[in-house]
Amino acid sequence: MAQLIKLDNYISRYQRDIFHYPSQFSRLKKENWERLKFLWEDQMQLKLEAEPEEELKESNFSKWRSFFRSRSESEDIYMEEDETDELDILPASEEELKHYFLDTLIPFQLKWASTTINEMSFINRDYYQDFLLKYFLQRIPDTHLLMYYPVFQLKNGPMDGDIILISPLEIEIITLIEKPSNQTIIPNDSRLWFIEENNIQSKFLSPLISTKRTETVIQSILKKYQLDYPIKKVILSRTNLFDYQLEPYHTKYIDRDHHEEWLKQKQQLHTPLKHQQLKVAELILKHCESVAVKRPEWEQDDTSDSFSK
Repeated sequence: MAQLIKLDNYISRYQRDIFHYPSQFSRLKKENWERLKFLWEDQMQLKLEAEPEEELKESNFSKWRSFFRSRSESEDIYMEEDETDELDILPASEEELKHYFLDTLIPFQLKWASTTINEMSFINRDYYQDFLLKYFLQRIPDTHLLMYYPVFQLKNGPMDGDIILISPLEIEIITLIEKPSNQTIIPNDSRLWFIEENNIQSKFLSPLISTKRTETVIQSILKKYQLDYPIKKVILSRTNLFDYQLEPYHTKYIDRDHHEEWLKQKQQLHTPLKHQQLKVAELILKHCESVAVKRPEWEQDDTSDSFSK
């Protein structure tokens, strides 16, 4: 599961210590999965042995549901209280269990991507139902660091960035195009691309304009700190076909016939997190905007201290 190190202009734990949280996330994920799988296997065995099955229900699910409750935010992955209702039915297979588990990681990741120990950002609740974010997080390994539409803080003011995926090998800047599936996208060298449907073409603004703008910012950051790390631009469509002759330099067009292969290449990459990768992520995060306030419990502590003086 890719790690969400930056979301919009929210404060992130990763920008506080990029060399600590990625390994901690991987460790917590592994430990919690093993614990959950053990509990599931135990409950499945009890379910097979129980007679009548109704007598098992209360003790069975009290254990099952308790796994997701009262977890320490700093040490465990957990589900929100109102999401545990979905677990009234014990998963019938290990594959179903994996889906349950991956879904529990979404709110956990969003919490890490919008809070630190003493600060918090006011997160848009729509992100909890953002299927594109879920797609990137759940289908890409956790050795990949995801920046989901970060906001860069430049001299002239903030600038919205594209999706950025930092792997142990390279940085991918991803611009998404999703049109109705009966339309074909025709890339072009100019500022305008074409959409074709029923042999009729219409123009739209090239997505590479946005991708190149984000690339320029990242290149300037790496140059400032004298770092060299490969950068690739990706135009991604999960719904459309691309009709083109040649891809531009350091650019990949990934359409609906190739995006599964693109994901599979990432899933088969067994290279661990690299120091250079984390350093690159740290420096890019350093130039991102973060809007946050003190968490209520810290505000309360500060007030108490001021009265005691």
